[in-house]
Amino acid sequence: MSSISDPDLHALQGHWEQISLEDSGVLNPIDAHSAPGAITTISGDQFEVKTVSGEVLLAGRFVLDSSTAPKSITWVDAMGEDAGKHLPASYRLDGDAFVFIAADERMPRPLHFKTGPGQTMRTFVRRG
Repeated sequence: MSSISDPDLHALQGHWEQISLEDSGVLNPIDAHSAPGAITTISGDQFEVKTVSGEVLLAGRFVLDSSTAPKSITWVDAMGEDAGKHLPASYRLDGDAFVFIAADERMPRPLHFKTGPGQTMRTFVRRG
């Protein structure tokens, strides 16, 4: 479970811009949860994705566990088609770079950073 003492939870706090998306093996497809310049803000265990004009594209919460290999995170969207679902994911966090790969609910947590059917990988860089 996430703990505020987890150094990764602390390191994730702030603003992130998505720079790459891979969905079910397709690189940078059209996506309802991102837009050019959209910023994901992480505050505590909550996240929110907003367009440059301030429209909320996605919001929710997450639980991370940096003790697993690879490190694990579970996303729970508060809105949209996946609202309330627990999406199992793995992540990498290296300074100003954050990458996660998530699977659809009830699928196994992805262990490799390459998507297959029902998996989405997003790459972010820290912004301001």
